[in-house]
Amino acid sequence: MLRHEFRPGRAVAGLAMLGLAGGYAADAAGAWEVPWTFFLPVFLGGLWLAATATWAAYMLRRRRDARKASAEKTAAPASTSGSHAIK
Repeated sequence: MLRHEFRPGRAVAGLAMLGLAGGYAADAAGAWEVPWTFFLPVFLGGLWLAATATWAAYMLRRRRDARKASAEKTAAPASTSGSHAIK
């Protein structure tokens, strides 16, 4: 199985949409009476949380990649002087 990066924003958005779907299903089945205006803030709040999680993950990946790149640059470089040739 191929490995991929974890995308927390997608997971949060998926959970919010599953919650909305469950709410709509319960309302349609008559098990839960909720006005439709309740679902709009839940939808927008789920999208906002997903965007926040995506932004935070992006910032953490940027920081991790910057550290990795700086660690590679601080390693001792190979000798580039040609004046000390070994005979």
